[in-house]
Amino acid sequence: MQELKSKPESKPAASEYATEPAGETSAAGTKNDELLKLENLSINYKVHDGYLSAVNHVNMTIRKGEIFAVVGESGCGKSTVAHSILRLLPDKDTKITGKILFKGQDLSTFNEKQIEKVRGRQIGMIFQNPLDSLNPVYRVGTQVEEAILLDNPDKAAAKKKTVSLFRDVRLPDAELRAESYPHELSGGMRQRVMIAMMLSRTPELLIADEPTTALDVTIEAQILDILKRLKNTYGTSIMLITHNFGLVAEIADRIGVMYAGEMVETGDVFEIFRNPKHPYTKLLMQALPRRSKKEGRLKTIDGMVPRITDDKPCCRFANRCPSASERCFKESPAAVDFGNGHICRCFEAEGAESVKVNG
Repeated sequence: MQELKSKPESKPAASEYATEPAGETSAAGTKNDELLKLENLSINYKVHDGYLSAVNHVNMTIRKGEIFAVVGESGCGKSTVAHSILRLLPDKDTKITGKILFKGQDLSTFNEKQIEKVRGRQIGMIFQNPLDSLNPVYRVGTQVEEAILLDNPDKAAAKKKTVSLFRDVRLPDAELRAESYPHELSGGMRQRVMIAMMLSRTPELLIADEPTTALDVTIEAQILDILKRLKNTYGTSIMLITHNFGLVAEIADRIGVMYAGEMVETGDVFEIFRNPKHPYTKLLMQALPRRSKKEGRLKTIDGMVPRITDDKPCCRFANRCPSASERCFKESPAAVDFGNGHICRCFEAEGAESVKVNG
């Protein structure tokens, strides 16, 4: 194990995609406070030939008042991790190990009555398709009021707060839209309604699972702006799940890169864009759109994500990695710390400026 070497004070400019900081936390002195911490979280689904490893020994921390983005290809386990936090995964044929610590309490040990007090009130979640989450036969205002009435039985006050929330999420003609049914609203408006519903109980953590899926770039930018304002106004911590690295650069404070159920790299957004360590992270960034044709064609990642049904030690990215060695197919890489929270799981990343850490 080698000592961590100090790094020079001067820092090169970050990527063109990360043009400015995502913002400071809402309260001074709370940036390093842990709100949510996952410790060696593993999730396995029972299949006909054994267990499918959907999530493998994930360690992750979300601090108070920050936006933490989880990035990766479809099927890498991002949504599975999010659903496990609120115990939304099916109990049957699902095996979960590890700890899910929220404000120091392990949510995985909570019974149904206890976890119901956490859902919505302390941790809210925005799902990918708001049309599936809204009841088609009730007006959207009524559905938001229903959430508010769980804490305040005053119906008039609930209605007034609903309109105020609709204005906060920049829903045009808030009073009129409160009387609309879900099918009468556009996709962007429905997503705003869902954000307002989650904010109605002022949760400390908001999980946004692909909140801009199927929205055009203009509406996507507006939703991102809303999330940033919510963090700054309410001090809400946000776990953003996405496959869009460009989107992450615009909004996140820190990033966690997932591949095949494992968190392969985490760190500050500028550090990741400036100095990515894991080959998968590098390839994802090379696949970002270019500003002009002169910069060349988009890169692609050859191969397929492996289907893991056994505990054989190996690097899960080895079959697609351009720099994989024989060791990668026989051993699982340990976490390597480059300082300032920049952690990577890769044999290639081990070097003079790193130190192995647990997990």
